[in-house]
Amino acid sequence: MSSPEYVPSPGRQGTPLLRLRDVSAEFAVPGRAAVPVLDGVGLDVAAGSILAVVGESGSGKSTLGRVVTGTLPENGRITAGEVVLGGRTLTGLSERQYRRVRGKEIGYIPQDALLGLNPLLPVGVQAAEPLRAHGVGSRAERRERVLDLFAKVGLRDPGRLYGRYPHELSGGMCQRVLIAAAMSTRPRLLIADEPTTALDVTVQRTILDLLSGLVESEDLAILLITHDLGVAAERADDIAVVKDGRIVRGGRTAEVVAEPGDPYTEDLLRSSSLGFSGRQAATARLEYSRTVPADSPVVVEARRVGKTFASRRGSDPVTAVADASFQVRRGTTLGIVGESGSGKTTLVRVLAGLTPADTGSVEIDGEPVVHHRRGAGQAGLYRKVQMVYQDPFASLNPRSTVRAILDEPLRGHTYGSARERADRITELLEVTGLPAALADRYTAELSGGQRQRVAIARALAPRPDVVVLDEPVSALDVTVQRQILGLLDSLQRELGLTYVFISHDLGVIAEMSDEIVVLDHGHIVERGAALGVLTEPRTDYVKELLTSIPGAAGPGPAVLVGPGRSATERNP
Repeated sequence: MSSPEYVPSPGRQGTPLLRLRDVSAEFAVPGRAAVPVLDGVGLDVAAGSILAVVGESGSGKSTLGRVVTGTLPENGRITAGEVVLGGRTLTGLSERQYRRVRGKEIGYIPQDALLGLNPLLPVGVQAAEPLRAHGVGSRAERRERVLDLFAKVGLRDPGRLYGRYPHELSGGMCQRVLIAAAMSTRPRLLIADEPTTALDVTVQRTILDLLSGLVESEDLAILLITHDLGVAAERADDIAVVKDGRIVRGGRTAEVVAEPGDPYTEDLLRSSSLGFSGRQAATARLEYSRTVPADSPVVVEARRVGKTFASRRGSDPVTAVADASFQVRRGTTLGIVGESGSGKTTLVRVLAGLTPADTGSVEIDGEPVVHHRRGAGQAGLYRKVQMVYQDPFASLNPRSTVRAILDEPLRGHTYGSARERADRITELLEVTGLPAALADRYTAELSGGQRQRVAIARALAPRPDVVVLDEPVSALDVTVQRQILGLLDSLQRELGLTYVFISHDLGVIAEMSDEIVVLDHGHIVERGAALGVLTEPRTDYVKELLTSIPGAAGPGPAVLVGPGRSATERNP
Protein backbone atom coordinates (compact mmCIF):
# COMPACT_ATOMS: atom_id res chain seq x y z
CA MET A 1 0.00 0.00 0.00
CA SER A 2 1.19 3.51 -0.63
CA SER A 3 1.75 5.89 2.22
CA PRO A 4 -1.12 8.37 2.73
CA GLU A 5 -0.58 12.06 2.12
CA TYR A 6 -1.34 14.72 4.69
CA VAL A 7 -3.01 18.01 3.94
CA PRO A 8 -3.27 21.08 6.19
CA SER A 9 -5.89 20.82 8.88
CA PRO A 10 -9.35 22.26 8.08
CA GLY A 11 -9.33 26.04 8.19
CA ARG A 12 -5.61 26.41 7.53
CA GLN A 13 -4.68 28.11 4.27
CA GLY A 14 -1.79 27.78 1.87
CA THR A 15 0.91 25.22 1.17
CA PRO A 16 2.14 23.03 4.07
CA LEU A 17 5.40 24.22 5.57
CA LEU A 18 7.00 20.76 5.40
CA ARG A 19 6.19 18.30 2.64
CA LEU A 20 7.62 14.83 2.08
CA ARG A 21 6.74 13.12 -1.18
CA ASP A 22 7.35 9.38 -1.66
CA VAL A 23 10.61 9.46 0.29
CA SER A 24 12.64 6.25 0.42
CA ALA A 25 15.98 5.73 2.15
CA GLU A 26 18.42 2.92 2.81
CA PHE A 27 21.53 2.06 4.83
CA ALA A 28 24.53 0.44 3.18
CA VAL A 29 25.89 -2.66 4.93
CA PRO A 30 29.39 -3.95 4.03
CA GLY A 31 29.24 -7.28 2.25
CA ARG A 32 25.45 -7.30 2.14
CA ALA A 33 22.60 -5.75 0.20
CA ALA A 34 21.54 -2.27 1.36
CA VAL A 35 18.86 -2.25 4.06
CA PRO A 36 15.75 -0.16 3.24
CA VAL A 37 14.66 2.01 6.17
CA LEU A 38 11.99 4.25 4.58
CA ASP A 39 9.67 3.21 1.78
CA GLY A 40 7.57 5.79 -0.08
CA VAL A 41 6.81 8.04 2.90
CA GLY A 42 4.55 11.01 2.21
CA LEU A 43 3.36 13.56 4.75
CA ASP A 44 2.59 17.25 5.20
CA VAL A 45 3.03 19.46 8.27
CA ALA A 46 1.30 22.83 8.32
CA ALA A 47 2.46 25.90 10.21
CA GLY A 48 0.68 26.14 13.55
CA SER A 49 0.15 22.38 13.83
CA ILE A 50 1.67 19.22 15.30
CA LEU A 51 2.08 16.00 13.35
CA ALA A 52 3.00 12.98 15.50
CA VAL A 53 5.00 10.15 13.93
CA VAL A 54 4.34 7.04 16.03
CA GLY A 55 6.04 3.66 15.96
CA GLU A 56 8.22 1.18 17.80
CA SER A 57 12.02 1.20 17.88
CA GLY A 58 13.31 0.27 14.44
CA SER A 59 10.14 1.40 12.70
CA GLY A 60 11.94 4.23 10.89
CA LYS A 61 10.42 7.20 12.72
CA SER A 62 13.72 8.68 13.92
CA THR A 63 15.27 8.08 10.50
CA LEU A 64 12.43 10.12 9.05
CA GLY A 65 13.46 13.01 11.30
CA ARG A 66 17.09 12.65 10.21
CA VAL A 67 16.02 12.75 6.57
CA VAL A 68 14.35 16.11 7.20
CA THR A 69 17.38 17.53 9.04
CA GLY A 70 19.90 16.10 6.57
CA THR A 71 21.72 14.15 9.28
CA LEU A 72 21.62 10.60 7.96
CA PRO A 73 24.77 8.65 8.89
CA GLU A 74 27.50 8.21 6.28
CA ASN A 75 26.10 4.86 5.20
CA GLY A 76 22.59 6.27 4.74
CA ARG A 77 21.12 7.87 1.64
CA ILE A 78 17.80 8.98 0.18
CA THR A 79 17.00 6.81 -2.83
CA ALA A 80 13.74 8.41 -3.99
CA GLY A 81 11.34 11.26 -3.33
CA GLU A 82 11.86 14.78 -2.08
CA VAL A 83 11.75 16.87 1.08
CA VAL A 84 10.39 20.41 0.70
CA LEU A 85 10.49 23.10 3.40
CA GLY A 86 8.62 26.32 2.76
CA GLY A 87 8.68 25.74 -0.99
CA ARG A 88 12.43 24.99 -1.08
CA THR A 89 13.59 21.50 -1.98
CA LEU A 90 16.08 20.22 0.60
CA THR A 91 16.80 16.89 -1.09
CA GLY A 92 20.18 17.03 -2.79
CA LEU A 93 21.57 19.96 -0.79
CA SER A 94 25.27 19.75 0.03
CA GLU A 95 26.31 19.56 3.69
CA ARG A 96 27.46 23.18 3.52
CA GLN A 97 24.08 24.27 2.14
CA TYR A 98 22.21 22.19 4.73
CA ARG A 99 24.11 23.87 7.58
CA ARG A 100 22.42 27.14 6.62
CA VAL A 101 19.02 25.47 7.09
CA ARG A 102 19.72 23.20 10.05
CA GLY A 103 19.53 25.06 13.34
CA LYS A 104 18.14 28.19 11.69
CA GLU A 105 14.97 27.15 9.86
CA ILE A 106 14.77 23.70 11.47
CA GLY A 107 15.17 23.26 15.23
CA TYR A 108 15.81 19.85 16.79
CA ILE A 109 15.15 18.49 20.30
CA PRO A 110 16.83 15.11 21.02
CA GLN A 111 15.42 12.36 23.22
CA ASP A 112 18.02 12.25 25.99
CA ALA A 113 18.51 15.70 27.47
CA LEU A 114 21.76 14.82 29.25
CA LEU A 115 23.29 13.18 26.17
CA GLY A 116 22.10 16.13 24.08
CA LEU A 117 24.18 18.55 26.17
CA ASN A 118 27.95 18.77 26.46
CA PRO A 119 28.85 18.06 30.11
CA LEU A 120 31.92 20.33 29.87
CA LEU A 121 30.14 23.52 28.81
CA PRO A 122 27.71 25.78 30.70
CA VAL A 123 24.13 25.34 29.49
CA GLY A 124 23.83 29.02 28.56
CA VAL A 125 26.79 28.77 26.20
CA GLN A 126 25.26 25.68 24.59
CA ALA A 127 21.87 27.31 24.17
CA ALA A 128 23.56 30.21 22.38
CA GLU A 129 25.50 27.93 20.03
CA PRO A 130 22.94 27.97 17.15
CA LEU A 131 23.02 31.76 17.22
CA ARG A 132 26.82 31.80 17.12
CA ALA A 133 26.95 29.19 14.36
CA HIS A 134 24.64 31.28 12.17
CA GLY A 135 26.36 34.56 12.97
CA VAL A 136 23.40 36.08 14.78
CA GLY A 137 24.20 39.06 17.01
CA SER A 138 27.11 39.87 19.28
CA ARG A 139 28.07 37.77 22.30
CA ALA A 140 26.12 40.12 24.59
CA GLU A 141 23.08 40.02 22.30
CA ARG A 142 23.19 36.23 22.15
CA ARG A 143 23.34 36.07 25.93
CA GLU A 144 20.31 38.34 26.23
CA ARG A 145 18.42 36.21 23.70
CA VAL A 146 19.18 33.04 25.67
CA LEU A 147 18.20 34.62 28.99
CA ASP A 148 14.91 35.70 27.44
CA LEU A 149 14.30 32.19 26.10
CA PHE A 150 15.18 30.59 29.43
CA ALA A 151 12.47 32.70 31.02
CA LYS A 152 9.96 31.84 28.28
CA VAL A 153 10.52 28.09 28.69
CA GLY A 154 9.92 28.39 32.42
CA LEU A 155 13.44 28.25 33.84
CA ARG A 156 13.66 30.24 37.03
CA ASP A 157 16.51 32.69 37.62
CA PRO A 158 17.95 32.51 34.06
CA GLY A 159 20.98 34.58 34.97
CA ARG A 160 22.05 32.06 37.58
CA LEU A 161 21.35 29.05 35.35
CA TYR A 162 23.28 30.45 32.39
CA GLY A 163 26.61 29.42 33.92
CA ARG A 164 25.47 26.08 35.37
CA TYR A 165 26.54 22.74 33.93
CA PRO A 166 24.10 19.99 32.77
CA HIS A 167 24.76 17.72 35.75
CA GLU A 168 23.60 20.51 38.07
CA LEU A 169 20.15 20.60 36.48
CA SER A 170 17.25 18.14 36.60
CA GLY A 171 16.18 16.20 33.52
CA GLY A 172 13.23 18.50 32.96
CA MET A 173 15.43 21.58 33.24
CA CYS A 174 17.93 20.14 30.75
CA GLN A 175 15.09 19.46 28.33
CA ARG A 176 13.96 23.09 28.62
CA VAL A 177 17.52 24.22 27.84
CA LEU A 178 17.43 22.13 24.67
CA ILE A 179 14.08 23.63 23.71
CA ALA A 180 15.51 27.12 24.25
CA ALA A 181 18.51 26.22 22.09
CA ALA A 182 16.27 24.84 19.35
CA MET A 183 14.12 27.98 19.39
CA SER A 184 16.98 30.48 19.61
CA THR A 185 17.08 31.20 15.87
CA ARG A 186 13.28 31.37 15.56
CA PRO A 187 12.94 28.30 13.29
CA ARG A 188 9.77 27.59 11.35
CA LEU A 189 9.91 23.82 11.95
CA LEU A 190 10.75 22.00 15.18
CA ILE A 191 11.53 18.28 15.22
CA ALA A 192 11.03 16.80 18.69
CA ASP A 193 12.41 13.25 18.88
CA GLU A 194 10.89 11.53 21.93
CA PRO A 195 11.19 14.77 23.96
CA THR A 196 9.48 13.41 27.09
CA THR A 197 10.61 9.78 27.23
CA ALA A 198 11.55 8.74 30.80
CA LEU A 199 10.46 12.11 32.26
CA ASP A 200 8.09 12.22 35.20
CA VAL A 201 4.45 12.81 34.32
CA THR A 202 4.38 16.31 35.79
CA VAL A 203 7.55 17.30 33.92
CA GLN A 204 6.22 15.60 30.80
CA ARG A 205 3.04 17.63 30.93
CA THR A 206 5.01 20.85 31.43
CA ILE A 207 7.25 20.16 28.42
CA LEU A 208 4.29 19.22 26.22
CA ASP A 209 2.39 22.32 27.36
CA LEU A 210 5.43 24.38 26.45
CA LEU A 211 5.65 22.87 22.96
CA SER A 212 1.91 23.35 22.38
CA GLY A 213 2.24 26.96 23.47
CA LEU A 214 5.08 27.55 21.01
CA VAL A 215 2.93 26.22 18.19
CA GLU A 216 0.33 28.88 18.94
CA SER A 217 2.59 31.81 19.83
CA GLU A 218 5.22 31.29 17.12
CA ASP A 219 3.00 29.74 14.40
CA LEU A 220 5.44 26.86 14.60
CA ALA A 221 5.16 23.49 12.88
CA ILE A 222 6.22 20.52 15.02
CA LEU A 223 7.11 17.01 13.88
CA LEU A 224 6.68 15.04 17.11
CA ILE A 225 8.39 11.63 17.06
CA THR A 226 7.12 9.31 19.78
CA HIS A 227 6.35 5.69 20.63
CA ASP A 228 3.61 6.83 23.02
CA LEU A 229 0.28 6.92 21.24
CA GLY A 230 -1.25 8.46 24.36
CA VAL A 231 0.96 11.55 24.02
CA ALA A 232 0.25 11.70 20.28
CA ALA A 233 -3.51 11.44 20.79
CA GLU A 234 -3.56 14.25 23.33
CA ARG A 235 -1.19 16.70 21.63
CA ALA A 236 -1.14 16.14 17.86
CA ASP A 237 -3.45 17.45 15.16
CA ASP A 238 -2.53 14.56 12.89
CA ILE A 239 -0.91 11.14 13.38
CA ALA A 240 1.23 9.00 11.09
CA VAL A 241 1.86 5.44 12.28
CA VAL A 242 5.12 4.01 10.92
CA LYS A 243 6.05 0.34 10.65
CA ASP A 244 9.02 -1.07 8.79
CA GLY A 245 9.64 2.28 7.15
CA ARG A 246 6.12 2.69 5.78
CA ILE A 247 3.16 4.73 6.95
CA VAL A 248 0.48 2.12 7.66
CA ARG A 249 -2.13 4.48 9.10
CA GLY A 250 -2.47 8.22 9.09
CA GLY A 251 -4.88 11.10 9.28
CA ARG A 252 -6.62 13.35 11.77
CA THR A 253 -5.87 12.26 15.33
CA ALA A 254 -9.47 11.60 16.38
CA GLU A 255 -10.02 9.44 13.30
CA VAL A 256 -6.90 7.33 13.85
CA VAL A 257 -7.74 6.73 17.52
CA ALA A 258 -11.41 5.95 16.83
CA GLU A 259 -10.73 3.69 13.84
CA PRO A 260 -7.15 2.40 13.83
CA GLY A 261 -7.96 0.03 10.98
CA ASP A 262 -4.46 -1.42 10.73
CA PRO A 263 -3.52 -4.39 13.02
CA TYR A 264 -0.22 -2.74 13.98
CA THR A 265 -1.97 0.49 14.98
CA GLU A 266 -4.54 -1.50 16.94
CA ASP A 267 -1.68 -3.25 18.78
CA LEU A 268 -0.09 0.11 19.63
CA LEU A 269 -3.45 1.27 20.95
CA ARG A 270 -3.90 -1.83 23.11
CA SER A 271 -0.40 -1.40 24.52
CA SER A 272 -0.73 2.33 25.12
CA SER A 273 -2.65 4.55 27.47
CA LEU A 274 -5.65 4.62 25.18
CA GLY A 275 -6.39 0.95 25.10
CA PHE A 276 -6.15 -0.38 28.63
CA SER A 277 -8.16 0.49 31.71
CA GLY A 278 -5.94 1.01 34.70
CA ARG A 279 -8.87 0.63 37.09
CA GLN A 280 -9.28 -2.86 35.67
CA ALA A 281 -5.52 -3.41 36.00
CA ALA A 282 -5.45 -2.37 39.64
CA THR A 283 -8.58 -4.37 40.41
CA ALA A 284 -7.20 -7.47 38.71
CA ARG A 285 -3.94 -7.03 40.55
CA LEU A 286 -5.70 -6.82 43.90
CA GLU A 287 -7.70 -9.89 43.07
CA TYR A 288 -4.44 -11.70 42.39
CA SER A 289 -2.97 -10.46 45.65
CA ARG A 290 -5.84 -12.10 47.52
CA THR A 291 -4.48 -15.47 46.37
CA VAL A 292 -1.46 -14.70 48.55
CA PRO A 293 -2.36 -15.78 52.10
CA ALA A 294 -3.17 -12.88 54.41
CA ASP A 295 -0.72 -14.30 56.92
CA SER A 296 2.07 -14.55 54.33
CA PRO A 297 5.33 -13.66 56.10
CA VAL A 298 6.84 -10.21 55.88
CA VAL A 299 9.96 -10.36 53.70
CA VAL A 300 10.95 -6.69 53.67
CA GLU A 301 10.48 -4.37 56.63
CA ALA A 302 11.70 -0.77 56.76
CA ARG A 303 11.49 1.11 60.06
CA ARG A 304 11.87 4.90 60.06
CA VAL A 305 14.60 4.91 57.42
CA GLY A 306 16.32 8.24 56.84
CA LYS A 307 19.10 9.35 54.51
CA THR A 308 20.65 12.78 53.83
CA PHE A 309 23.40 13.90 51.47
CA ALA A 310 25.81 16.78 51.93
CA SER A 311 25.48 19.66 49.48
CA ARG A 312 28.42 20.30 47.18
CA ARG A 313 27.86 24.05 47.31
CA GLY A 314 28.02 24.42 51.05
CA SER A 315 24.28 24.81 51.57
CA ASP A 316 22.12 22.73 53.88
CA PRO A 317 22.22 18.93 53.49
CA VAL A 318 19.65 17.41 51.15
CA THR A 319 17.13 15.02 52.69
CA ALA A 320 16.69 12.11 50.27
CA VAL A 321 14.56 9.87 52.53
CA ALA A 322 12.88 10.82 55.80
CA ASP A 323 11.29 8.50 58.36
CA ALA A 324 10.15 5.87 55.82
CA SER A 325 8.39 2.81 57.22
CA PHE A 326 6.59 -0.03 55.38
CA GLN A 327 6.35 -3.80 54.97
CA VAL A 328 6.27 -6.10 51.94
CA ARG A 329 4.79 -9.58 52.26
CA ARG A 330 6.11 -12.60 50.39
CA GLY A 331 4.74 -12.98 46.87
CA THR A 332 3.42 -9.41 46.61
CA THR A 333 4.58 -6.21 44.92
CA LEU A 334 5.16 -2.87 46.57
CA GLY A 335 5.06 -0.02 44.07
CA ILE A 336 7.11 3.07 44.91
CA VAL A 337 6.12 6.13 42.92
CA GLY A 338 7.18 9.76 42.88
CA GLU A 339 8.83 12.43 40.77
CA SER A 340 12.56 12.66 40.08
CA GLY A 341 14.30 13.64 43.29
CA SER A 342 11.54 12.21 45.49
CA GLY A 343 13.90 9.63 47.00
CA LYS A 344 12.72 6.47 45.23
CA THR A 345 16.09 5.19 44.10
CA THR A 346 17.86 6.14 47.34
CA LEU A 347 15.27 4.21 49.33
CA VAL A 348 15.64 0.99 47.34
CA ARG A 349 19.43 1.26 47.40
CA VAL A 350 19.16 1.28 51.19
CA LEU A 351 16.91 -1.81 50.98
CA ALA A 352 19.47 -3.59 48.81
CA GLY A 353 22.41 -2.72 51.07
CA LEU A 354 24.03 -0.50 48.43
CA THR A 355 23.63 2.77 50.37
CA PRO A 356 23.85 3.08 54.16
CA ALA A 357 20.91 4.57 56.03
CA ASP A 358 21.62 7.41 58.47
CA THR A 359 18.69 6.50 60.70
CA GLY A 360 16.27 3.61 61.07
CA SER A 361 16.70 0.01 59.96
CA VAL A 362 15.81 -2.48 57.21
CA GLU A 363 15.33 -6.22 57.55
CA ILE A 364 15.16 -8.86 54.80
CA ASP A 365 13.69 -12.15 55.97
CA GLY A 366 14.22 -10.98 59.52
CA GLU A 367 17.93 -10.28 59.05
CA PRO A 368 19.23 -6.69 59.32
CA VAL A 369 20.65 -5.00 56.24
CA VAL A 370 24.05 -3.58 57.14
CA HIS A 371 25.84 -1.66 54.42
CA HIS A 372 29.32 -2.94 53.46
CA ARG A 373 29.41 -5.53 56.19
CA ARG A 374 31.79 -8.23 55.07
CA GLY A 375 31.32 -11.94 55.48
CA ALA A 376 28.74 -14.59 54.75
CA GLY A 377 25.88 -12.55 56.13
CA GLN A 378 26.25 -9.81 53.57
CA ALA A 379 26.90 -12.29 50.77
CA GLY A 380 23.64 -13.92 51.77
CA LEU A 381 21.86 -10.56 51.54
CA TYR A 382 23.16 -9.94 48.03
CA ARG A 383 21.85 -13.33 47.01
CA LYS A 384 18.45 -12.67 48.54
CA VAL A 385 18.04 -9.19 47.01
CA GLN A 386 18.73 -8.58 43.32
CA MET A 387 18.17 -5.46 41.18
CA VAL A 388 16.98 -4.77 37.63
CA TYR A 389 17.86 -1.30 36.39
CA GLN A 390 16.23 1.17 34.01
CA ASP A 391 18.62 1.04 31.06
CA PRO A 392 19.31 -2.54 29.97
CA PHE A 393 22.14 -1.45 27.68
CA ALA A 394 24.04 0.51 30.33
CA SER A 395 23.53 -2.12 33.06
CA LEU A 396 24.99 -5.02 31.03
CA ASN A 397 28.67 -5.46 30.12
CA PRO A 398 28.91 -4.92 26.33
CA ARG A 399 32.12 -6.97 26.21
CA SER A 400 30.49 -10.09 27.62
CA THR A 401 28.21 -12.58 25.95
CA VAL A 402 24.79 -13.34 27.39
CA ARG A 403 26.17 -16.62 28.70
CA ALA A 404 29.02 -14.85 30.53
CA ILE A 405 26.64 -12.24 31.96
CA LEU A 406 24.40 -14.95 33.42
CA ASP A 407 27.34 -17.03 34.61
CA GLU A 408 28.89 -14.17 36.61
CA PRO A 409 26.35 -14.06 39.49
CA LEU A 410 26.35 -17.87 39.63
CA ARG A 411 30.11 -17.91 40.07
CA GLY A 412 29.93 -15.02 42.54
CA HIS A 413 27.54 -16.99 44.72
CA THR A 414 29.47 -20.29 44.22
CA TYR A 415 26.54 -21.94 42.47
CA GLY A 416 27.38 -25.59 41.76
CA SER A 417 29.70 -27.09 39.17
CA ALA A 418 30.32 -25.82 35.64
CA ARG A 419 27.73 -28.33 34.36
CA GLU A 420 25.16 -27.19 36.91
CA ARG A 421 25.79 -23.54 36.03
CA ALA A 422 25.35 -24.30 32.33
CA ASP A 423 22.04 -26.02 33.08
CA ARG A 424 20.95 -23.05 35.19
CA ILE A 425 21.76 -20.64 32.32
CA THR A 426 19.66 -22.75 29.95
CA GLU A 427 16.84 -22.68 32.51
CA LEU A 428 17.11 -18.88 32.90
CA LEU A 429 16.94 -18.31 29.15
CA GLU A 430 13.88 -20.51 28.91
CA VAL A 431 12.02 -18.94 31.84
CA THR A 432 12.58 -15.41 30.49
CA GLY A 433 11.53 -16.32 26.96
CA LEU A 434 14.94 -15.99 25.32
CA PRO A 435 16.05 -18.36 22.55
CA ALA A 436 18.98 -20.57 23.48
CA ALA A 437 20.83 -19.28 20.40
CA LEU A 438 21.20 -15.86 22.06
CA ALA A 439 23.49 -17.24 24.75
CA ASP A 440 26.63 -16.59 22.73
CA ARG A 441 25.65 -13.15 21.44
CA TYR A 442 26.71 -9.76 22.77
CA THR A 443 24.23 -7.23 24.09
CA ALA A 444 24.75 -4.92 21.09
CA GLU A 445 23.24 -7.70 18.96
CA LEU A 446 20.02 -7.75 20.99
CA SER A 447 16.92 -5.59 20.95
CA GLY A 448 16.01 -3.44 23.96
CA GLY A 449 13.39 -5.95 25.07
CA GLN A 450 15.83 -8.85 24.78
CA ARG A 451 18.46 -6.95 26.77
CA GLN A 452 15.97 -6.30 29.56
CA ARG A 453 15.06 -10.00 29.59
CA VAL A 454 18.77 -10.77 30.03
CA ALA A 455 18.89 -8.29 32.93
CA ILE A 456 15.91 -10.02 34.54
CA ALA A 457 17.50 -13.44 33.99
CA ARG A 458 20.70 -12.21 35.63
CA ALA A 459 18.74 -10.99 38.65
CA LEU A 460 16.99 -14.36 38.95
CA ALA A 461 20.21 -16.38 38.60
CA PRO A 462 21.01 -16.81 42.34
CA ARG A 463 17.33 -17.52 43.18
CA PRO A 464 16.60 -14.32 45.13
CA ASP A 465 13.67 -13.79 47.44
CA VAL A 466 13.30 -10.09 46.59
CA VAL A 467 13.76 -8.39 43.22
CA VAL A 468 14.07 -4.61 43.18
CA LEU A 469 13.02 -3.15 39.81
CA ASP A 470 14.13 0.45 39.25
CA GLU A 471 12.16 1.89 36.30
CA PRO A 472 12.61 -1.41 34.38
CA VAL A 473 10.41 -0.49 31.40
CA SER A 474 10.60 3.29 31.09
CA ALA A 475 13.22 3.12 28.31
CA LEU A 476 11.18 0.62 26.26
CA ASP A 477 8.47 0.98 23.63
CA VAL A 478 4.92 0.43 24.81
CA THR A 479 4.51 -2.97 23.13
CA VAL A 480 7.82 -4.16 24.61
CA GLN A 481 6.74 -2.73 27.98
CA ARG A 482 3.67 -4.92 27.77
CA GLN A 483 5.79 -8.01 27.10
CA ILE A 484 8.22 -7.33 29.96
CA LEU A 485 5.45 -6.55 32.45
CA GLY A 486 3.69 -9.75 31.44
CA LEU A 487 6.92 -11.68 31.95
CA LEU A 488 7.47 -10.17 35.41
CA ASP A 489 3.90 -10.97 36.40
CA SER A 490 4.15 -14.61 35.28
CA LEU A 491 7.53 -15.04 36.99
CA GLN A 492 6.09 -13.75 40.25
CA ARG A 493 3.20 -16.17 40.09
CA GLU A 494 5.38 -19.15 39.17
CA LEU A 495 8.32 -18.49 41.51
CA GLY A 496 6.62 -16.70 44.40
CA LEU A 497 8.88 -13.68 44.02
CA THR A 498 8.54 -10.51 46.07
CA TYR A 499 8.94 -7.27 44.08
CA VAL A 500 9.78 -3.72 45.06
CA PHE A 501 8.87 -1.82 41.89
CA ILE A 502 9.92 1.78 41.24
CA SER A 503 8.26 3.81 38.52
CA HIS A 504 7.17 7.36 37.76
CA ASP A 505 4.57 5.81 35.43
CA LEU A 506 1.32 5.36 37.31
CA GLY A 507 -0.11 3.08 34.62
CA VAL A 508 2.72 0.63 35.22
CA ILE A 509 2.32 0.99 38.98
CA ALA A 510 -1.41 0.30 38.68
CA GLU A 511 -0.79 -2.88 36.75
CA MET A 512 2.01 -4.31 38.84
CA SER A 513 1.42 -3.29 42.46
CA ASP A 514 -0.54 -4.78 45.33
CA GLU A 515 0.31 -1.85 47.58
CA ILE A 516 1.74 1.58 46.79
CA VAL A 517 4.01 4.02 48.58
CA VAL A 518 4.07 7.60 47.22
CA LEU A 519 7.18 9.67 47.93
CA ASP A 520 7.47 13.45 47.81
CA HIS A 521 10.85 15.01 48.68
CA GLY A 522 11.79 11.92 50.66
CA HIS A 523 8.57 11.72 52.68
CA ILE A 524 5.88 9.06 52.32
CA VAL A 525 2.74 11.09 51.62
CA GLU A 526 0.38 8.19 50.82
CA ARG A 527 0.49 4.46 51.38
CA GLY A 528 -2.05 1.70 50.92
CA ALA A 529 -3.74 -0.74 48.53
CA ALA A 530 -3.14 0.15 44.88
CA LEU A 531 -6.78 0.61 43.92
CA GLY A 532 -7.45 2.92 46.83
CA VAL A 533 -4.40 5.14 46.34
CA LEU A 534 -4.94 5.46 42.58
CA THR A 535 -8.69 5.99 42.49
CA GLU A 536 -9.27 7.84 45.78
CA PRO A 537 -6.12 9.91 46.39
CA ARG A 538 -6.05 11.81 49.67
CA THR A 539 -3.31 14.35 48.98
CA ASP A 540 -3.01 17.15 46.44
CA TYR A 541 0.38 15.78 45.39
CA VAL A 542 -1.04 12.43 44.25
CA LYS A 543 -3.98 14.18 42.60
CA GLU A 544 -1.48 16.30 40.67
CA LEU A 545 0.42 13.18 39.57
CA LEU A 546 -2.83 11.68 38.30
CA THR A 547 -3.98 14.76 36.41
CA SER A 548 -0.53 15.18 34.82
CA ILE A 549 -0.83 11.94 32.87
CA PRO A 550 -1.51 12.48 29.12
CA GLY A 551 -5.25 12.25 28.59
CA ALA A 552 -6.10 13.05 32.18
CA ALA A 553 -6.88 16.73 31.70
CA GLY A 554 -10.19 18.00 32.87
CA PRO A 555 -12.35 17.42 35.94
CA GLY A 556 -12.69 14.14 37.72
CA PRO A 557 -10.15 11.51 38.73
CA ALA A 558 -7.97 9.92 36.07
CA VAL A 559 -8.52 6.28 35.21
CA LEU A 560 -5.04 4.89 34.85
CA VAL A 561 -4.20 2.96 31.79
CA GLY A 562 -1.13 0.94 31.45
CA PRO A 563 1.49 0.38 30.72
CA GLY A 564 2.03 4.01 30.68
CA ARG A 565 -0.36 6.86 30.79
CA SER A 566 -4.07 7.52 31.26
CA ALA A 567 -7.41 8.52 29.94
CA THR A 568 -9.82 10.70 31.87
CA GLU A 569 -12.82 9.26 33.62
CA ARG A 570 -15.46 11.72 32.44
CA ASN A 571 -18.47 12.41 34.58
CA PRO A 572 -21.67 11.49 32.71
